[in-house]
Amino acid sequence: MRADRIFAYGATAGLIGDLLLGDPRRGHPVAAFGRAAGAVERVLWRDHRGWGALHTALCAGGAAAAAALLARGVRGRSAASVALTAAATWAVVGGTSLGREARAVGGALAAGDVEVARERLPHLCGRDPQSLDEQQIARAVVESVAENTSDAVVGALVWGALAGVPGLVAFRAVNTLDAMVGHKSPRYRRFGWASARLDDVAGWPGARLTAGLTVLAGQDPRAALRAWRDDAKKHPSPNAGPVEASFAGALGVRLGGTLSYGGRVEHRPVLNARGRPVQFGDIERAVRLSRRVGLLTLAACAAGSVAGHALRVRRAGKGRG
Repeated sequence: MRADRIFAYGATAGLIGDLLLGDPRRGHPVAAFGRAAGAVERVLWRDHRGWGALHTALCAGGAAAAAALLARGVRGRSAASVALTAAATWAVVGGTSLGREARAVGGALAAGDVEVARERLPHLCGRDPQSLDEQQIARAVVESVAENTSDAVVGALVWGALAGVPGLVAFRAVNTLDAMVGHKSPRYRRFGWASARLDDVAGWPGARLTAGLTVLAGQDPRAALRAWRDDAKKHPSPNAGPVEASFAGALGVRLGGTLSYGGRVEHRPVLNARGRPVQFGDIERAVRLSRRVGLLTLAACAAGSVAGHALRVRRAGKGRG
């Protein structure tokens, strides 16, 4: 079976597995990678960019190498290759768990239980929840759904289409390292620099595809496109900007503003200033939009993989001619 079809079948099966099963309660491969990366960090940590770059290379490179060895081991066996791609896709994407956690917070807000919503919020993002009111919690959830649609679904599928199982695994490894050490805190400002910059590079194509598909999948394509064009560059993150801005326009809400991470207050520009404040009902709308974007991504990546194979065959034929 051709590699493009292996990816298409395997990624589809993996997304169905995520839809039906979500993330495993115990023994999640990403959690195991996080523990291993934490152990490496304890050995290597120095307040120095070079040591941080070594940490990134060992962890992300090791994960990609292991995935490449597994893929090589099943090469030539179509069923095993599809199964490996499906397992890797299921392990690295997190769309179902993302939606489940977002809806849990939304349900608590709908019931008027702000304290429970605050308790659940850290499952989605690293913000300080205690100082947030209902509207701020809802905004944090919508922003997290938007950003994680790119990080936990679209980006992984893009790199899977480009590089197969090693691409899937490497992208999630880089994204996990960024979440662990890619902060601007005193401890990680230098040590986490390499992980943060690598995540910016790896996330670039997925973020733009997420924004583009959000324009197509949202209820107001013109507003989503306008917010992406006008406001994305205002965001401090080169990848979260397009995604959050397009979601804001598509949902007709305002995102951005003041937030707090680990006691550090940030004042971010408002995205889609024409929109209204986020309400708890917008959480469900954001989850549904995220699901549509994920399905469109699968279709786009599968079609792109097939088209890429056809182009390579055509070029090879011209070369022989």
